[in-house]
Amino acid sequence: MTIQKEYSIRTRDPARKEKILEAAAELVSRSGFHAVSMADIGLEAGITGSAIYRHFGSKSAILVALFDRVIDNLLQEEKRTLEESSDLEVALKSLIKGQVEFVVRDRAIAQVYHNEIRNLPDNDQVRLRRKQRLYVEEWVHLLREVRNGLDDVTARTLAHAAIGAIQSTLFHNVGLPEDRLREILTTAASAVLDLS
Repeated sequence: MTIQKEYSIRTRDPARKEKILEAAAELVSRSGFHAVSMADIGLEAGITGSAIYRHFGSKSAILVALFDRVIDNLLQEEKRTLEESSDLEVALKSLIKGQVEFVVRDRAIAQVYHNEIRNLPDNDQVRLRRKQRLYVEEWVHLLREVRNGLDDVTARTLAHAAIGAIQSTLFHNVGLPEDRLREILTTAASAVLDLS
């Protein structure tokens, strides 16, 4: 008679990883990176602080994963927008809409990105800022195509100003319903870029 032992293979639960990222974004947006511990993140996510290490090696690694996801999603959305739209002004308006949606829907993550990127290791900061520049570069390119005659420096300034107008609400509680906030931010960014 042979005795067989059953071994269960432990797998990492992707839903748990997502809960950790969401918990970290919420806590760090409220209290700041240095004030939040792994135990705090675990408690917020409904797991032990030590269980986080099955998914992330450090608190910085959690931030890096959050920021990579943010930038990668924005870049993918930007790429999809450009592939699906033959009208450049429509494409630029879609980029505005995507940035507005990110700021309104993912407010905590956007706040953390703005406030905490300096707490990452230098090589991660450089890599993430490079991705961010690629994202803005497409705004600049589209704007120069839509508003013929704009020089590069002016287009770059306007693109940053439009994105800044959208992100301005990250730093105070505006108290508006989300639909109204989306409308105002879209109007503001479109005005900066002189889009009808």
